[in-house]
Amino acid sequence: MNQLYEMIEERIEASGYPEKIDGRTFYNDISREAEEQDLGDYIFCLKKEEDLFYRGCMTILEDQFDLHYVDILKGDEKYHIDFDI
Repeated sequence: MNQLYEMIEERIEASGYPEKIDGRTFYNDISREAEEQDLGDYIFCLKKEEDLFYRGCMTILEDQFDLHYVDILKGDEKYHIDFDI
């Protein structure tokens, strides 16, 4: 799992997002969102702080989820992270 968390952190950094986001915490936040959904495709928005949101698209499968992308919205800035590459 550490490789997954590191990959998440690398992709967030590559998007140009200037702050450090812990890969494990990011994954856990997205996992909690996925657990609340039925099977299918979803657009989601998670409020992390007053001016920090995660907006993305995922597919919920039987025993897992497939995260397609996340946009990190911080104030007026938007950072796109594509997880389908």
